[in-house]
Amino acid sequence: MAKKTRGLRAANKLQKRRNASKPVKKTAHLKKKHDPLAGSSQAKGIVLEKVQIEAKQPNSAMRKCARVQLVKNGKQVTAFMPGDGAQKLINEHDEVVIECIGGKMGRAKGDIPGVRWQVLKVNDQSLPALLGGKLEKARR
Repeated sequence: MAKKTRGLRAANKLQKRRNASKPVKKTAHLKKKHDPLAGSSQAKGIVLEKVQIEAKQPNSAMRKCARVQLVKNGKQVTAFMPGDGAQKLINEHDEVVIECIGGKMGRAKGDIPGVRWQVLKVNDQSLPALLGGKLEKARR
């Protein structure tokens, strides 16, 4: 076995040797491979239907969600509608912008099973502004 290098500029060689001996994880790119947004942070989609998903134990709420078909690739995802009364503002065939909720390692957040996305905009208008009464919903 070779001796460890010593002296100035030895750190580069030591780092290369350490990285070469690490095992490669097979699950490193799974999130990117099966990501419906294909690596982008946000995507547009069309609302197909509004659904209610039962929360995990110990909660017993019905979380308001929407089935959204993405414009870029036609994949369907379930997106959470945040805010009180958001399901009244979002109708079928509306154009919405969705983003990742931000749970650990790209998984579902909180007590909503299988939901990894949330609605940001409805018909190019911010959902929090619509909920706060600062904007009225545009007709399309």
